[in-house]
Amino acid sequence: MIEASTLDSLRALVGDRLSTTQAMREQHSRDESGHAHVLPDAVVFAESTEDVAAILRLASECRMPVVPFGTGTGIEGASIPTRGGLSLDLSRMNQVLQINPEDLDVRVQAGVTRVALNEALKPHGLFFPIDPGADASLGGMASTRASGTNAVRYGTMRENVLGLTVVTAAGEVIRTGGRARKSSAGYDLTRLFVGSEGTLGVITEVQLRIYGQPEKMASAVCQFETLEGAVNSVIETIQLGVPVARIELLDELQMRACIAYSKLDEFTPRTTLFYEFHGSEASVAEQAQTVGEIAAAHGGDAFRWAVKTEDRTRLWKARHAAYYAALALAPGSGSLVADVCVPISRLAQCVLAAQREAREAGVLGAIVGHVGDGNFHVLYLARDERERVAIQRLHTQLVERAIAVGGTCTGEHGVGIGKRDYLAQEHGAGAVAVMAAIKRALDPLGILNPGKVLPERY
Repeated sequence: MIEASTLDSLRALVGDRLSTTQAMREQHSRDESGHAHVLPDAVVFAESTEDVAAILRLASECRMPVVPFGTGTGIEGASIPTRGGLSLDLSRMNQVLQINPEDLDVRVQAGVTRVALNEALKPHGLFFPIDPGADASLGGMASTRASGTNAVRYGTMRENVLGLTVVTAAGEVIRTGGRARKSSAGYDLTRLFVGSEGTLGVITEVQLRIYGQPEKMASAVCQFETLEGAVNSVIETIQLGVPVARIELLDELQMRACIAYSKLDEFTPRTTLFYEFHGSEASVAEQAQTVGEIAAAHGGDAFRWAVKTEDRTRLWKARHAAYYAALALAPGSGSLVADVCVPISRLAQCVLAAQREAREAGVLGAIVGHVGDGNFHVLYLARDERERVAIQRLHTQLVERAIAVGGTCTGEHGVGIGKRDYLAQEHGAGAVAVMAAIKRALDPLGILNPGKVLPERY
């Protein structure tokens, strides 16, 4: 519980940007996950790096937990204040600070969202491709090392963050990286903070790579006779090196949900791949021909094309709404979203096993994935206590299988609360001990997003 004197000190720093109302605390008690809600003691809205530094200096003096909050779209509980304290809302830090078209980079405050950045870049003929689906903040995306539908071609936040401005637990402002595309100078602190989920410092500014708008963008949908055929066509496409921008998989259950939720009445509830091709007219045509032939060889139908912007937008809006569409299959159910990534050669094995095990357990488990890079999700729904127990078991089986074949327990959602206990299994106890040592060095009082990423025993 934050003491009254500390709240008074916070008010002196930020004035009416501090809130202790029940409604505001409830808004910051949760994210999009199924993890239990926990109320912060207070919420403060930062508007600058200097604000964040002053708040963290006070937090350090008072040993007050601080949990960064962006848009609340995460699904592993990273922004839930599990130990109370202060929810530090960065959404008002929403300025695009510098666009450098000649060098293809941009600097933004942490609260700028993906959609807002692309609106600012559009007049320059540029875009930022990392697209996790939700209109997440770029600070949050860097903190969780997010990726999304375009990762197969453009990479993840790890590859696209050039530098950061970070405030440490002691309230010191540091800058990592820069605008150069490579550097051998010192430790790579940028990569240390990308993916740290606010446990090592609070990201306040992000320097990002940006890209020229492709001459041609075309989307296609292909439905398959079997899940195995769809996955094997993806594997062959990637192994042949076809530079597809997006390949998204929806199994029969997920497609049924999307047809009902997004009114995709022209499709049938069968395993489906959504593709997007970027490049010149000639290269897009060549990519599409190659991928179409591969799909047909694995039981795929003829492509249905969406070339007009409004048609492509409709398709990808439906894909991005897949999470909510699946939830609508059983309103009021508890949910658990699995997020694993495996080597592409093991993708069919792992996806098919996940589908089979859910069916055998009598549990709704909709599968959707950015399968071009081996990343897929299973949204498990639990309608009663038996199913709640079952989905915990299914989740563990899925994660352990992914790790066993050389994959990871989380491809893009981050560790947060839900994946902490798998870290040692994936990385080994020694590596986790090194992570814990870094945490203690940078946050000796344990005030930054406590209880996240590292297992409780650390």
